[in-house]
Amino acid sequence: MIDSLHIEDLGVIEEADLAFGAGLTALTGETGAGKTMVLTSLGLLLGQRAESTVVRAGADRALVEGAFTVAPASRAAERAAEAGAELDEDLLLASRTVPATGRSRAHLGGRAVPSSVLGDVGAHLVSVHGQADQLRLRSPAAQRTALDLLGGSEHAARCRRYAQAYRACREAAARLEDWESRTSERAAETSRLRAWLEYLEDLAPSAGEDIALTQEAERLDHAEDLRRAAAIAIAALTGSEDGADEPETISLLAGAERALTQVSDLDPVLSELAARIRQLGILAADIAADLGDHLAGIDSDPARLAWVQDRRAELARACREIGGAATQIDSVDALMEWGRAAAARLEELDGPQDTAAILRQNLEQARAGLLSVGRELTGARQELAQRLSAEVTAELTGLQMTGARLVVDLEALPEPGPTGLESVALLLVAHPGAPALPLGKGASGGELSRIMLALEVVLADAAAGRGPGAGPETAPAGQPYGRGAADASGRGADERVPPHNRTLVFDEIDAGVGGRAAREIGRRLARLARSHQVVVVTHLAQVAAWADTHLVVHKETSADCAPPGKQAAITRTRTSVTAVTGKARERELARMLSGHEDSQAAVRHAAELLAEAAMAQSQT
Repeated sequence: MIDSLHIEDLGVIEEADLAFGAGLTALTGETGAGKTMVLTSLGLLLGQRAESTVVRAGADRALVEGAFTVAPASRAAERAAEAGAELDEDLLLASRTVPATGRSRAHLGGRAVPSSVLGDVGAHLVSVHGQADQLRLRSPAAQRTALDLLGGSEHAARCRRYAQAYRACREAAARLEDWESRTSERAAETSRLRAWLEYLEDLAPSAGEDIALTQEAERLDHAEDLRRAAAIAIAALTGSEDGADEPETISLLAGAERALTQVSDLDPVLSELAARIRQLGILAADIAADLGDHLAGIDSDPARLAWVQDRRAELARACREIGGAATQIDSVDALMEWGRAAAARLEELDGPQDTAAILRQNLEQARAGLLSVGRELTGARQELAQRLSAEVTAELTGLQMTGARLVVDLEALPEPGPTGLESVALLLVAHPGAPALPLGKGASGGELSRIMLALEVVLADAAAGRGPGAGPETAPAGQPYGRGAADASGRGADERVPPHNRTLVFDEIDAGVGGRAAREIGRRLARLARSHQVVVVTHLAQVAAWADTHLVVHKETSADCAPPGKQAAITRTRTSVTAVTGKARERELARMLSGHEDSQAAVRHAAELLAEAAMAQSQT
């Protein structure tokens, strides 16, 4: 609930402090005194757009500070904590500064935050009802939401089940549509993959073949150089074939071994070295034999070289062409890996031929589930429609709309919608025998105000458990016309808050009514105030008399001394807000009744209104 507001330099308000109590608070004052600025200040704390035009003339900036009593476990407290705000026990402080030039600044719980955060938190704390909300009441979405809210937590769960079934049906339809739309695309992909895999099968590459062929081509291309090098190495190890007197490695190693063996008994070191030389001789002989074998296999074969080059070209061309231009294959091993992946993809595309049938069956099952949940939701809404119609009609009778009747029309949709199998429309029968017309056509502004109030009272009674079927988790009143309301899509159902944590603000909801109807509006606002904090801006004494707290906005005009060099004094307009009780409150009600606060007849009438309201409150 709103605990207090502090306002500086906002519109005509130079400085004002407002203390709000629990229950019903009435805000009254002369036209143009600044009541709108009080609501503007509250709107700024709720994250509404800040315009520099609201800054008081001559001031550098406007400041609004507010204190809200918040349950620590509420969604509002959680959202504030997510933004880094801190609570002072159960008190959440918010402020908004609007400079004459530049951007506004917002603070919440001692932390600078975007104004949108104020809006998120405020959506869980306050609902403002005014002319714009009457327009919103005409929308089908708001009317459907009002009906669904009457059903409480059990109905909200039913709405969520429908929303889940609707999403499942949409997803199943999308999968089938995607499969059918891609039939030609899959056929083309299958054809390409099959052609490339046949090409690869005919080519029959082996792992590492491109590397092996490159090495073989190098050998064949330099066969004479390889033969010459091998022959020279063999000659160095075993002696030249032409008998030239050249030293040979194996003979030299044998001579060295003999020389050391003769003295090996005398020196262990030389004995060990002789053994190592013997090993060198054996190794040299083996190398010479291997060189001879390899030399015999080195052949300068032009035909083989031509085949190798052709095979390499085939493999390179396959790496370029297979997979298409978007695929880059750099080696035969990568080509074979692509082939394995392509075969798996082809198997997937050539998979079960009844995929489309399976998808159609899934869609039929999802649709059957949707229709089943939808019929259950429709049945529940039909019961709620009868209840809402009866209870709101009873309230309208009390609000001096005798003979008027609210009709809840459920019209079946040709196809299941995201919120149900039917549309919901609230219609008004203005008097017996009159046709049922949509609220936008069948109700005046004053009647819309009373219809909206009747809805709020019915929903508040349900939330508080005073209506039939109300559950403890039923969403509080106020949500059908503002953010946070749960609808058949399930959105907002987890954002509900206990009724005592929410404030309802009514901006001249009594516009266009008077007399007995005004008194009944006050009575019902007082009923709402049993479970909510209610703030009403009103011009009617019959409404204000029911308030627990009465705040009066005063506008004062004064002439300051003329500044140096000026002949005329400067006229200043200031607005203040004061709480009135006792005789002061009677005089304010007298002013609202007759325009003269000192009229004895009006004062007596005001006292009668206060006494009547107090008596009625004590009897409920």
